[in-house]
Amino acid sequence: MSDIPHAVDLSVKPEVTAFFDPATNTVSYVVKDPGSKACAVIDSVMDIDYAAGRIAYQSADKIIDFIRQSGLKLEWLIETHVHADHLSGAPYIQGKLGGKIGIGEKITVVQETFGKIFNEGTEFQRDGSQFDRLFKDGDTYQIGAMKAFALYTPGHTPACMTHVIGDAAFVGDTLFMPDGGSARADFPGGNARDLYRSIRRILSMPNQTRLFMCHDYGPNGREIRWETTVAEQHAHNIHVHDGITEDEFVAMREARDRTLQMPKLIIPSLQINMKGGKLPGPDADGKQYLKVPLNLL
Repeated sequence: MSDIPHAVDLSVKPEVTAFFDPATNTVSYVVKDPGSKACAVIDSVMDIDYAAGRIAYQSADKIIDFIRQSGLKLEWLIETHVHADHLSGAPYIQGKLGGKIGIGEKITVVQETFGKIFNEGTEFQRDGSQFDRLFKDGDTYQIGAMKAFALYTPGHTPACMTHVIGDAAFVGDTLFMPDGGSARADFPGGNARDLYRSIRRILSMPNQTRLFMCHDYGPNGREIRWETTVAEQHAHNIHVHDGITEDEFVAMREARDRTLQMPKLIIPSLQINMKGGKLPGPDADGKQYLKVPLNLL
């Protein structure tokens, strides 16, 4: 892997606005270039009433309204990984505001795995072509005058990327707030040892680097939070603070993962998110359907 974490530009401080979705405990972000009106959206949410089979867009509309009211220009819609606990609102927002949708190049691994699980057939392209950009480790892109870096940080899934923009890093599900610890690593393609190494890579960035989480669950009843720093993670993360060895972490993570239930929205989320957030096309009767595989997950 590249040494990009050591190239963090602490002098560039993007303006970060967070949007918390209480239904999925997801935090989405609008990241603005302080020197222009350019912005990116990271890990947006599309709403679903799973029991009713009903899609809605209130969460995405809040982001759209904010961008429009602020007079911003949307250049990127970034997915840190293929989420298993919420549906992506990226295509809906793109349809309203433009911008390019980007994800890590290992999306192809996820598509191959879950294409089989959901019996998607040969018409489902497993080459990542549903996205506008597939990021490799160390790739850069621009948000206005800001340079952003994509870092490969697998473990939670094989396609996880951390996006570093100025002094801010968006870590997806790789890390939680210090009192929340780390992400699970038991999904297909996940790996606790990879996760530990990815976290140490993130924590090799300067101590002042701001870290933004994709989820927070308010451990022990505290208020919801989503921003921390590399220094705070080094000192206080309950799973990977300084002094925790790789073997200790792997033993803890694997034992903990064996006790966890699957996310409530994993079935619709994976089917839709591996296709770039696009809903399935109509069946012969003109209606749209999702599949529920039995005894596979």
